[in-house]
Amino acid sequence: MAQTSPGNGSSSPGNAPGEPTRLLRAALHEVSTVIVGQERMVERSLIALVARGHCLIEGVPGIAKTLAVSTLAKVTGGGFARLQFTPDLVPSDIIGTRIYRPSTESFDVELGPVFTNFILADEINRAPAKVQSALLEVMAERQVSIGGTTYPLPDPFIVIATQNPVESEGVYPLPEAQRDRFLMKVDVGHPKAHEEMEILRRMSARPPTAHQVLDPVTLSELQADAERVHVHQLIADYIVRLVMATREPENHQMPDLRQALEVGASPRATLGLVASARALALLRGRDYVLPDDVRVLAHDVIAHRLVLTFDALADGITPGQVVDRILSAVPAPRVIWDEPPTGESASFASHR
Repeated sequence: MAQTSPGNGSSSPGNAPGEPTRLLRAALHEVSTVIVGQERMVERSLIALVARGHCLIEGVPGIAKTLAVSTLAKVTGGGFARLQFTPDLVPSDIIGTRIYRPSTESFDVELGPVFTNFILADEINRAPAKVQSALLEVMAERQVSIGGTTYPLPDPFIVIATQNPVESEGVYPLPEAQRDRFLMKVDVGHPKAHEEMEILRRMSARPPTAHQVLDPVTLSELQADAERVHVHQLIADYIVRLVMATREPENHQMPDLRQALEVGASPRATLGLVASARALALLRGRDYVLPDDVRVLAHDVIAHRLVLTFDALADGITPGQVVDRILSAVPAPRVIWDEPPTGESASFASHR
């Protein structure tokens, strides 16, 4: 895995040190003027955007999943389209189709609503697999093929999908191949009592509106800034060991997990952990990744990629519990801070 040379804080927006972090935090703050609580959901959505990934949000109805995504799109200044997934949806409703024009005796291509910066796939598990699979090329290749012609999607581009975990009728679970296309999956719960009171105060009269903080050009520069965040070789080794522990748990002193794991995480989990950890480090004001950045995001990036055995499901074991076990068993490299401190540089000692 390539590692980037450490710098003094990459800062293409405005060429000012710390400007990328200021812009990202300003975007989070602006979203928080509308969304009460749900900081983790909003932060993870922004991290996925900066890391050039996609995000799957799972939660019960009425907890502001759709509002959070539309507000984030408004704050970042990109084009936004909401796709309400239903059982009668067909792939052409999403990606577009060819239409015959009798007047010209030729076919024209009508591009679908995916040709924008932000796609909200609302209640994605309500659509059958044929429709869900239409998003595979969109999410992985960022292009659409219609009638033998390939049409690139705009940049930046992100798909944020929501799904309801409590319904069982008329619901089509996402196949493993499509879950793997999502950089991270975020589970969202109900707000706490004090947050519920703030929701009542803020939303019962005239709901607030967010203002634009970023634009697509600046967002693309922030994505480039995140890609320049330094990843030490020991951090890269730690990420690889975490992912390999889901495939070969017996080689990491966890032989009992072999009976629980049918399929481990794919290489997309390795790449996703690096990309999202870089974005989180940039958000936290650093130009290098720490082990804590990886540990914080491990559940969001790895858990939804795991396929558990029937025995594990019968015993009530969850993917999150498997990730907890792996994090506790796989040692992280120790951070040694330089003395005297020069900026915010750090070195890493071997975990062994």
